[in-house]
This record gives sequence, structure tokens and C-alpha cells, in this order.
Amino acid sequence: MRKKQEKKNAKRLLVLSLGASLLIQPVSIALPSFAHAAGSDTGIAATQTQAQLVRLGEEILTAGAKRVDYTWTSKPGGVLSNVHVIEVDLTNPYVQLDVMNGKSGSVTGVGSVGNMVKNSGAVAGVNGDYFNTASSGKGAPIGAEVTGGALVSSPSKLTGMYAFAVTKDRKPLIDMFGFDGQVKAADGTTFALSGINKAAYRMDPDDAYSHVNAMYIYTSAWTQTRPDSTDSATTPTEVLVQNGVVTKFADNSMITGAIPADGYILRTHGKAAQYAREHLQVGQKVTASYNLVAQSTGEKVDPNSLQMLIGGHTILVDQGAAATYSRNPSSISPNSDRARTAVGYSKDGKKVFIITVEDSTASQGVTLPELQQLMVQLNVWRGVNLDGGGSTTMIDRPLGDTSTLLAFPTEYGTTQRQVTNGLGVFTTAPKGQLKGIIAKGSSVLFIGQQASYDMTAYDTFYNPLDPSALTKSWNVDDALGTFAGNTLTAVKAGKTNITVKSGAINDKLPLEIIGGSQIASMSVDPSTSVLEAGRSLSVPVHVTLTDGRKLTVPAASLKWEMSGFTGTMSGGTLAIGTVNAAAKAGYLIARYDGFSAMAVLAAGADKKFEDFEAKTYPISFQGTNGVMGTSTVVSGLTGTNTTNVLQLAYDFTNGTGTKAAYAVLNGSGRKVEGNPSSMTLDVMGDNSLNWIRAEFIDSKGAAQLVTIAKQVDWTGWKKIKVSLPADQMAYPITLKRLYVASLADGQDERELTGTIGWDNLSFQYPAVTPEPERVPIELKLGSKSAKVDGKPYSLDVAPVLLNGTTYLPLRFISEAMGAQVSWDPALKRVSVLRGSKLLEMRVGQTDFLLTGVRKQADVAPITRSGRTLVPVRLVSEQLGLKVDWDQKLGRITVS
Repeated sequence: MRKKQEKKNAKRLLVLSLGASLLIQPVSIALPSFAHAAGSDTGIAATQTQAQLVRLGEEILTAGAKRVDYTWTSKPGGVLSNVHVIEVDLTNPYVQLDVMNGKSGSVTGVGSVGNMVKNSGAVAGVNGDYFNTASSGKGAPIGAEVTGGALVSSPSKLTGMYAFAVTKDRKPLIDMFGFDGQVKAADGTTFALSGINKAAYRMDPDDAYSHVNAMYIYTSAWTQTRPDSTDSATTPTEVLVQNGVVTKFADNSMITGAIPADGYILRTHGKAAQYAREHLQVGQKVTASYNLVAQSTGEKVDPNSLQMLIGGHTILVDQGAAATYSRNPSSISPNSDRARTAVGYSKDGKKVFIITVEDSTASQGVTLPELQQLMVQLNVWRGVNLDGGGSTTMIDRPLGDTSTLLAFPTEYGTTQRQVTNGLGVFTTAPKGQLKGIIAKGSSVLFIGQQASYDMTAYDTFYNPLDPSALTKSWNVDDALGTFAGNTLTAVKAGKTNITVKSGAINDKLPLEIIGGSQIASMSVDPSTSVLEAGRSLSVPVHVTLTDGRKLTVPAASLKWEMSGFTGTMSGGTLAIGTVNAAAKAGYLIARYDGFSAMAVLAAGADKKFEDFEAKTYPISFQGTNGVMGTSTVVSGLTGTNTTNVLQLAYDFTNGTGTKAAYAVLNGSGRKVEGNPSSMTLDVMGDNSLNWIRAEFIDSKGAAQLVTIAKQVDWTGWKKIKVSLPADQMAYPITLKRLYVASLADGQDERELTGTIGWDNLSFQYPAVTPEPERVPIELKLGSKSAKVDGKPYSLDVAPVLLNGTTYLPLRFISEAMGAQVSWDPALKRVSVLRGSKLLEMRVGQTDFLLTGVRKQADVAPITRSGRTLVPVRLVSEQLGLKVDWDQKLGRITVS
């Protein structure tokens, strides 16, 4: 029995929160140091010489604070990571650091950093301390917190947890802090306080329950329920103290109601409860006193001497070098590339560095050792790790703006994770005089596009001023556009500047107007390729520039041509009118500044699969280890367009590893007709950040998993279209299950329970573009006689050989090759449309366009005697035909 109990204790886990990884950390033993200081066996010293931190630019946020952006590479040629740093000058009296809470005025409850910044009036902020995501954690920070000069949460008794603080005389501190306090009764007896406003947890190094035989203070800053017997394995006895006098006593129970602002509750258990019974009677006076204790010196620190303090995790940098970890980092994914947040200060103590590393499609993130390296390169003297991963968020106020913005994507894109607190940057500066103005608006336009511009203003303390009372005049250089008020119409390609003036102050905004010569490729991407009278479809047009940038061409900048059908374009939406009876396909051609691209529309299908109105088969629930839930067809859900929907309610609380909840269709699945290329369905989201997928079984018995949404970051109904991996599936296929999943990594960031709905499932079947029939063509140099499909054909101009290239008249291309040919005399442009390919060439120019892609040839079309001649090999091969040349007979064969 004893061995079983020891084994059980050894498996007890403390669940903390770090971004996208579930922190499950043993606390039943004293943790060893995990060293990798500079020069250690981890190889940091070797990689430091190869790592590179490159400064990109900076922007002032307010007097005494600026944001500086960098890129980081761990080795030459390595993947870039974006680093964003807020530098705070503590010698500037008008800038201040403080803690922001997830719920205003409360140390419990979580919120986004964006809301914290907005509600607190900060000019910038980042996420802060770690927190227990379980309900027993109450949304409270793990570490200590001093905000507005008041201690609202004491440190937990956990090994190696550092904190960052700034004293009221503006000196930064990073240290491990303990707590020392006591309650003194009217009879002069005392009892030790264990902490202030703490959720129940298991302490280092003995894994003891935090609230056993202990006395804690809870103030009005604690707005959640206090730890009960379920949370803490203790039954509380509570004492309400108001204005230094005991006003209520609840033996072996909890005092109900909110904690008054003029008092506090003493939550006691065991020996502490017995003390309360003997010495804290209603009507008697009681006093409480406490201090923090700096573990590095053992000295007491009066919380009133601090402006702010926020908890963190391991120390990262000490005396300007990578430090030995003070706490086991295994729970914070030290060797994975993740988003990171840290804070540190300079050697002279005058500057604070608030550091974030981005993990997004544009940035890889960094490992913990890399974070140490880049902090050293930033000249951080002492620094500590804050919560990271999916929690990493930076909000700031652009210069001149009154509102704050997300500085870079989180690991969830624009979704901000709900966290316990944040580190905010505040300004106390008075209103100053006008110092500058800033032109705001698009810096990249297309010819024909209109854009409105605005102006912001800032004062001598770099805080925003209202620009509405200021006069404004707008101008664009180099005659590349025209202004009407503050609205610019782009008329010519090139680079220039937009200038805004207000009195003697002006600002310039660089502007680039994209021209056709900058485009490497263009694509027309309709929402469906089905050609059907009366159908409406969105038709976005995308371009890739020669420098690699990818942009969307605005509808106002495009000209459209339609063949095989009639229709109207309005704001990027095509409304198909009539379809020519003889047309096998419809051609939609987009043109922009001499560049073109085409989409082929043809007969296809969009077939309803299931709307759950007349379901005749069973739907059942399945869950992975320990996952519970239900899967049923229900009616009456808010926002649905039909009566019935498939609803999946899931509970991951007791699941292990990667967790999944399945709605199983018809036991082994429902067969899908034909060979669909995509699926469309309505999905009711629950903002859980979980993953939604569909499981298909193909004809070979292989499971094909299709992601519907990698993260559910919305509530209510949303229509989603997903492509099916047709190149991997063996048709026919069966839709077996729809399901919700939570990967093992990062489960603390996602909801454990929720409800997902599905409705209106349909499959799309690809339109088949008819290809013209291939017919053999025989030609001879100098001869107007030819054969097309074995039949005689007379040319009005004989093929010509010039400098090793054979040229044919344009009309022959149209008639003999089954192509549509057009000629634009103004542009001297030849357009050849055959099947799914559009070839465009210009007389005298060797570059050409093939279905929206710019290519280069050795020869160009020419004109002779008023006739346009095109290179036969170039045209034929680009259109998918084969050209053979018999030099002895002077014969050309196209097939």
C-alpha cells in the first residue's frame, strides 16, 4: 500500500499554461538545474558566432518608449524569425510600466492583451505571467503581482520562478521572491500568512497542498470563488475583517458574497483554523502585515516600494550572458521553434527591453537557447522568460493614432489568447504642442484604383492630437495620380510620394503604382468554374510580381472579356446571363495594363449531399481515450437556415493525448457519388480553437483526412469550402466521420468542452474543359499549298524562313489549328485562344504571355506587307502541339 501511494504521489502533476504547449511539470521532487550558460556543452557559444540579429527599423510609441523590429537567424542562410522589442527609457519621467489584468480591477479572470491595453489606457502591452488553465486556477497568475503599487497576489512556493519589477524610484529588478507575513490578534498572538489571493496548487519541493494548515488573505481583487474542498483538499474556516475588525466568522464553511473594498477574508484550515477559533472572534481587532523577500539577498522588500511586479518563469540572461535555467524548461518546449515573450533590462538599469518573437507564416519562432542569444545581442543584462507560445501577443499604438493594434500575428493569426495578465506601457505626459503629422493610407495601388488617405498628428511627447482642426492639402508627385479632396485615383505606373501639408508641417508617404511590366503571373480564380445561366460567382484576380510579392488586383483596375456567354461584372462578382447554345466552354479574360489571364468555365456540377432534413441512417458518437460527448440531429439552433442540423457536443476533460470526438455517419460511412474535387458545408463554430476535420475512406480502404478548419476561431455559422486531395484519393469515396480534435501539443490553449454544428453538405465536381481536336498540318517553305487533316488548303501568304525561324500568317493559326485569334492594332498584340490556353504576343517583342504567365522566347511576331506573321514553332508548342521539321524537303508538320 505504501509503495502504491508513493507511486501515486510521484505522478502528481502541476498543470501550468504556456502558449501552445500543455505544461505538465512534476513538482514532487526538487528540480535540478538545467544548465546551458555560454560555453556549456549545449553549444551556445559555438552558435552565437553564427547567429545574427538585424535591426529593421523603429517607431516611437510615446515619450520614453519605442518599438524596434529585428530579424533573427540562428545560422547563415537560416530561416528568419521576426523579433519585436519595446524599449522603455526609465530615465524619462513620462513613461511608466505596470501590470494589466485580464479582468479589470481583478486578479482573477482572463482576457486578451488587446482588451487589457484598451481598458487600462496603455499605449502598448504584451502578455505576462503563467497561469493554471484548469478551473481550479481561477484565472489567477502563478507568480506574484504588484499593480499600481499594491500587492494583489503573492508568489507561489515553486522552485526557480523569477519575476520582473520596477521600484517607485524607477529601478528595474529581476529576482525570485518569497512571501513573509503574519496576522496579529487583539491578544497579541500571531499566525503566519501563507499568501495573498492565491489559487490552490501543489508546492515545491514536497508536493504539499498549498492550503493545508495555512492562512491566506483574499481581498476585493479576488472576484472568483475561493478555493474549496474540491480545489484544495481542505475545508475552509473563514474570517471577514473590515476596517481592522472581525465582522463575520464561518466555521468549516465559506463566507458568501463579494469581499468588501474596506476589508478582506482570512481563509484558514487546520492549525490556522484552530488559531482563528481561539483568537479571532467577531468584534475583535486584527492586523495583517507582510513583505516580499528577495531570494538573492534574503532581504525583505516592502511591496509599497514597488511600482509594479509581474511573475515569470526561468531566468534567461544574467550579467549579460545566457544563464543557467533556474527551473526545468521541459514544460515550455525549450528546443521547439515557438513564439516567445521575455523582459529584461540594461546593465545601467536605465532601459527595459520587452521582447517578443513572432511565430507565424512569415516567422519561424525561436528555441529558448536562441531567445537567450538574441537577448544577449540586444544588450540585455538580466532577463526573465514570460508566458509564450500561443499566449505571445504584442499590442501597440502607432505614432499619431488614438487606437491600438495587434503588432504581429499570434500563433493563431489574428486571434488573441485569453491570458491572466500583461505588462503594459503607459504615458503620464501632459498635452503638448503639435510636433508632426503622418500620412495614412495605401502605399501600393493599381492603375485605375481609388484610395482615400487620412492624416494623424502627434505632440511634443509623441502622443496623438486631434487632426480634425488642422488644415490639410494633398498632392502626388510625378503626375502618377490625381487627388480630389483626400481621394487619389492612380493613373500611371511608377514610384512616387504622396505629400500632406498642414501649415508649415508636412509628411510624405511612399507610393508604388503597379504596372503590367512588374507582373510575373496573373490568375483568375473564380469561386466555381461551373458555367450556368443565372449563376453568380466571385472572381478575384491575383498577381505575383517579379520581385515575389503576391497581390490582389482591385476590380476597378480590370477590364473583362467574355466568350461563349454573356454576363456582367460588378465589384469582382460575375453574374452569368446567357450561355451560347453551341459553346462547349466559356472564357473569362481579365486584362490589366497589357497583362492578361483567363479562367475557363464549363459544364460542371454542385450536388447536395446532406442537409439532415430526411436522414434515414444512424449517426453515432465516438471518442478517443476518455473523451465524452453526443452526436445528434437537432433542430432550432440559432442562425440556421434549415430545420435540422448535425450537432456534436464534446468533453475533452478526461481525455489523454491527442483528443478527438467523432460524429459517425451510418456506421461505416455514406458513399459519395462520382469524383468530387471539393466539399462545401455550413459549420457552427464555438471559438474553441480546436481542429475540425472530415474522414473519408477511399476505394482502397485508405483513410483520407481533410481539414475543414485548423482552428475554430469563430462563433455562429460559417460557410466553408475545402479541396479534396484528388491526387491521393482512389475514387469512389465514402464520408465516414466528421470530427473535432485537439492535438496533444498546446491543449491548454484550447477549450475542453464545446459544441460544433454541421449543415448543408454538398460536393463540387470539376468542369471539364473541352480540348480542340488535333489534326495533322503539313506546310512547305515558299509554298501557299498546305494540307490540313489530309485535305488541301490554300494560304494567302507562303511560310517564310527568317534567321532560322519559320513564320506563318496569323489567319492560318485560327483556321487550321482550331484556335480563336484576335488582333489589337493599337497594342500590336496577337491573342490566340485554344482550349484552356491563351497565348498573347506583341509584334517585335520576345516576351509573351501564356495563360497568365510571362515567358521569354528567342523570336517575336513580325509584320510583312501589312500582314502579321507569327513563329510557327513558338505558337504550336505553347499551345500543346508538336512541330517536326524536314530540312531536306523543307517541310513542316504540326500535329
